[in-house]
Amino acid sequence: MPNTIKVRSAAWRISLWGTVAFAFGTMLVFVFLHNFVANDIRQRSDAWLSGEIEVLGDVAERTPKDALYDRVVKEVAELAAKEVPNKPKAGDSLNDSVFFLQTGDDGAMRLWVGNGTSGAAVAAIRKASIVPDVPTDLQVSGFAIPFRVASSRIADGSRIYLGLSERDELQILRSLRLRFTLLWLLIVILGFVIVFYSTRRTLRHVREITDAASRIGESDLSTRVPTTALNDEVAQLALTLNRMLDRIESAMHQLHTITDSLAHDLRSPLTAIRAKLEQSLSAETGGDHIEPIVSAVDELDRLTDFLNKSLDVAEAKADALRLTRRRIDLDELLRVMTDLYEPCMSEKGLRLQLASSGPAFISADAELMHRMIANLLDNELKHLPASRTVAMSLRAEGGEASLVIADDGPGFASDITLHLFERRVKGSHSNGRGLGLAFVEAVVRAHGGAVTASNRREGGAQLTITLPLTIAGQPEAQVVK
Repeated sequence: MPNTIKVRSAAWRISLWGTVAFAFGTMLVFVFLHNFVANDIRQRSDAWLSGEIEVLGDVAERTPKDALYDRVVKEVAELAAKEVPNKPKAGDSLNDSVFFLQTGDDGAMRLWVGNGTSGAAVAAIRKASIVPDVPTDLQVSGFAIPFRVASSRIADGSRIYLGLSERDELQILRSLRLRFTLLWLLIVILGFVIVFYSTRRTLRHVREITDAASRIGESDLSTRVPTTALNDEVAQLALTLNRMLDRIESAMHQLHTITDSLAHDLRSPLTAIRAKLEQSLSAETGGDHIEPIVSAVDELDRLTDFLNKSLDVAEAKADALRLTRRRIDLDELLRVMTDLYEPCMSEKGLRLQLASSGPAFISADAELMHRMIANLLDNELKHLPASRTVAMSLRAEGGEASLVIADDGPGFASDITLHLFERRVKGSHSNGRGLGLAFVEAVVRAHGGAVTASNRREGGAQLTITLPLTIAGQPEAQVVK
């Protein structure tokens, strides 16, 4: 049976989950590195602030409080601004990221070095609680980026503040994040491609083995799955499957030998007995011996049919039924069977109807399909009361041929509805051997189809058989198993 199930490649899932795990892991590493770099920059900034505030405090204490005081302290503050850490070389002005503020013991502003006016900085400092010698974040009105501020108290009671904008620090971190994101995306995409390519290449060998094994299972057991020169797990899988196929082929050969010998050993005496009975029947000119001989011949025919069906069902259950496939029209076969059985049906008072949507070509063993349909119609002849109707309908759609055989008889017995396709299961009023539907199921299964049986709501039994339509260009004849 052709593999009509659409299989989704596992390469996508493996590559996707592998890439997600790698991306998540690298992101965690980056977060750790980002925090490490940010803390390092913050420590360097705090160290610079602590060192410079100490120098500025010492200068402010030692410089006489005369007319040159403001000028000296401003120059020292501006010199300190030139040594700002993490500041790009191509900056704007020297003091755009640093301010120096000195307040008196009453909190009034005494000295300001920086861009703009001191009002916003003084207001922010008054609102914040800045501990001396401990750098603190300070948000100054009019500035989107906060300042890192260190303070110190000098001997005259005044306080000095040195603020360093976090702009350069954030710019460095932003540049780091951007570069990492681009590199991260590149590595993730490259990793996905590499994992997908290698996984797809490995799984392609597995898919080839699967396809080959599927073809071997449904055609013949003489071919083997492809192997690779690499001594890896896939190669070991192929070798193991080939060894298993060797054992299966040997077992199937033994099964065929046994069934052929059994069939020959049983058919030969049965045929000989039947020939002798027919000879005796021809020699008889009358009397009471004719009817027992005819009955014995009929019993031998039923016994031969039982033997053939039993062997076919046993081989089909073992997936060893030998088929000679060719392209046949199921519609034409049903019309031939209808013409063949219609006189018998009419003689018993039954009506046989056929409704078909047109040709339905399947790849099947013509003899087995003929026997299967004949078996179903024989069952209707045996078990259906007179004045009933047997309706057969055939349609081809969705790559399948669907055959429905329904009647308006008594239907299946309720005690066997769950075991209809099992061997030797039959109704209490049946005089058969319980192989009819088991034989039908075996033939349909060997051809890659499915069969269901149930009772109709309006009364009667219904059997539905689906078989795959043949593929255009398929060889006309094909011996299977």
